[in-house]
Amino acid sequence: MSTTVIMIISAVLYVVIAPFLGGFLGGLDRKISARMQGRVGPSVLQPFYDVGKLLEKESITVNRFQDFYVVCFLIFIIITGALFFAGLDLLLVIFTLTLASMFLVVASYSSNSPYAQVGAERELLQMMAYEPMVLFTAIGFYLVCGSFSVMDIIRYDGLPAVAVMPLIFVGFLYILTIKFRKSPFDLSMSHHAHQELVKGMSVEFSGRTLAAMEVAHWYENVFLLGMVFLFFINGTLLSVIIGVVVCLLTYFLEVLIDNCAARMKWQFALRSSWLVALVLGFVNLMVLYYL
Repeated sequence: MSTTVIMIISAVLYVVIAPFLGGFLGGLDRKISARMQGRVGPSVLQPFYDVGKLLEKESITVNRFQDFYVVCFLIFIIITGALFFAGLDLLLVIFTLTLASMFLVVASYSSNSPYAQVGAERELLQMMAYEPMVLFTAIGFYLVCGSFSVMDIIRYDGLPAVAVMPLIFVGFLYILTIKFRKSPFDLSMSHHAHQELVKGMSVEFSGRTLAAMEVAHWYENVFLLGMVFLFFINGTLLSVIIGVVVCLLTYFLEVLIDNCAARMKWQFALRSSWLVALVLGFVNLMVLYYL
């Protein structure tokens, strides 16, 4: 089978399977969180029921551009994951992910709600916080494998990337808390309406538009776990098994942190993320460069 066919099949499988896998992970998140809090919790299929209810409701929007921006957010998130799982350029993947996030920010700004606008401002600050570590991660893969191509990184037959850039891996795990929208960095789109932002960026969205946002986050979560998997793959079956196990443990760790940590201010998120990127990411890159 040619490489092009494999790339197309991988991208299509992501588009088809990722929302089901992402929704199931969201259900596990709720179930595990409930158990940690001494509750039974909802069914692991509850996220699918919630999205189904949203699809049946009427969408009430502030202006006609709002839905368009959210649809663009969903489309570019899907493109991001499809490019990644097709094995294309990692820098292109990061650029597409950033573009998708910008559409979400613009959608929130267009609602003219003070809560949504504050949430959009915090989302921009969070992007400033995690982008340096994401770029350091891409550069680290290039120094290890000699290519930005995800396919080349997967086929690299040397030591797994995590063995030579452990500090970058720890730094990437740190900013994943921001990307997964977990405490202590659930700043722009609070899962709890009683917080001061009410629902932040999503406060003015409803019905099918809100369902599209939720599905987009399912796609995004699967892509982010794919990035974690990339640290462990080196072309062997054992590395695939280890990578999947680490992805599951990573998600469990994020759920644990979410239930144990109080939400921090945006200043702490920005300072700490840049400090992690500078100390862990930059130091690891310098070691890779000179070795």
